[in-house]
Amino acid sequence: VSTSHLQLAAFALGTVGWILCTVSMGIVEWRVWHVYNTTIISSGIAWVGIWKVCFISDVLISPGYKEQFCHKYSGYDSSIPQEIYAAQGLLLIAMFMGLLGLAATVFALRNVYMGIAHKILITRFFLVGGFFYIFAGMCVLVPVSWNFYSVLHNQSIAFPPSYYMPSSPAAQEAGAAIPIGIVAVILLLLSGSFSLSYRFPVITNTITK
Repeated sequence: VSTSHLQLAAFALGTVGWILCTVSMGIVEWRVWHVYNTTIISSGIAWVGIWKVCFISDVLISPGYKEQFCHKYSGYDSSIPQEIYAAQGLLLIAMFMGLLGLAATVFALRNVYMGIAHKILITRFFLVGGFFYIFAGMCVLVPVSWNFYSVLHNQSIAFPPSYYMPSSPAAQEAGAAIPIGIVAVILLLLSGSFSLSYRFPVITNTITK
């Protein structure tokens, strides 16, 4: 048990990283657009996520009342940039890989804490868990860095007319999902490194006279 403290920390960090990965995938604030025309986008701010785009409007839903209007992306919208569709797939893969990493780590820790001295089984499951964590972290890193690059270069998106969005913002900034994703990447890579560092203790037999 005393040799698996880092692996227990890997499970804790991996759990938090997996949760943050799921959170970043679910929230819409990936790219925050500031727009000049407030006729429809009442607040002048729109949120571009990986599943939908949202903004506050006092015209589209209930005239005279400011409510959030959201439009989900369709797989047929060729105008939606590749980094958004890539983020959808990669984050789903990351969530699944992270879950497999947690399962492998739990199984290995269970054997350790129950005193099951099966070197090959324990070592391999820690290694498998570590690879899953690292793969999940890389799957999160790609869409986070890609979308952050798009924000830095103020890249436009030619939304269809039904989205009620301008083709380019006056300015844009990174939303909350990007820093959350960065933290998730760090935690998943750390947990993977900790899992891969496991070494089964050498058991020596001492002969007493």
